[in-house]
Amino acid sequence: MKILSYNVNGIRAALKKDFINWLVAAAPDVLCLQETKALKEQVDTHLFEDAGYHHYWFSAEKKGYSGVAILCKNKPNQVVYGTGIDHMDKEGRIIRVDFDQCSIMSLYLPSGTNAARLEHKFMFMDDFQAYVDDLKKDHAKLVICGDYNICHQAIDIHDPVRNKNISGFLPEERAWLDAFLKHGFIDSFRYLNPDPHHYSWWSYRANARANNKGWRIDYALVSETLEKNITSSYILPEAHHSDHCPVGVELKF
Repeated sequence: MKILSYNVNGIRAALKKDFINWLVAAAPDVLCLQETKALKEQVDTHLFEDAGYHHYWFSAEKKGYSGVAILCKNKPNQVVYGTGIDHMDKEGRIIRVDFDQCSIMSLYLPSGTNAARLEHKFMFMDDFQAYVDDLKKDHAKLVICGDYNICHQAIDIHDPVRNKNISGFLPEERAWLDAFLKHGFIDSFRYLNPDPHHYSWWSYRANARANNKGWRIDYALVSETLEKNITSSYILPEAHHSDHCPVGVELKF
């Protein structure tokens, strides 16, 4: 099972940048999208169907904001929209599909762009940890893909010293991600790729992408129960539909 995750920074904008041809060439079994910035009705979903995908959307109440989706080659057993936690679901940040082999979630964790949003981010992180702890009781084989808006370690950011007080690399955020992993998850990319200078997001400023001055904030976290199933994990920086690029994990069942 080939699973990709991609913050597209607006699916309608990505579609204008040859996204469908990329999708067909990449051929994931499951594609988790974040920051779709659209209602399902605002997207020409026939494009995905013609490419061979079922598609499921969970959008924010605020138009043009946030939103997640999942594309699947095979129809899942179940689709779960949101978490039942109001502040998460209003912003369209979590959707999950369940298959026989595993459950796959698309997550768009908030960024801490100002003091109020940083406080909201920490609330989200705490509530998400509790939600996942409970979810694992019935869905032990979980893959949580998405934009976590957190760099875990110094190796995951181009300038750890100058960014130490910036949201996304704050000690408290990094500690939360560290604890989340210790609750039974594997960072699939780092599991197979220990070397530095691999990023999934670059600022649009100062030619950051061309100079590879990036952050690794997109992950495919895999339950420890699926460790033996991990065969490959990677980042795809050659995809240029967004300020992010896709990340992927492949599982063999």
